[in-house]
Amino acid sequence: MASIKNLKKDVNFVFGDIIEAVYVWQLTNPEKDATSSETIIDEAIVAFDESMEQINAKGIDNKKVHFSNLKKSIETKGRALIDKINKL
Repeated sequence: MASIKNLKKDVNFVFGDIIEAVYVWQLTNPEKDATSSETIIDEAIVAFDESMEQINAKGIDNKKVHFSNLKKSIETKGRALIDKINKL
């Protein structure tokens, strides 16, 4: 099982890269409305906060299953946000 420290880094990289990609899109498309891109940033921040909250949760009975499910959740949320960026 990977360390919690590495899992936190992964969460930071995934959602940080998504936010960065949205900012790049905004800079390269200044004529387009930024409302939808700002929504994606907000969703990425919420997903980051939720993931960090789950990582730091106390009283977990089976940590291996919890962190395995969390990794899958992070990947799913990340892919969904990337799909939204691609549709901009």
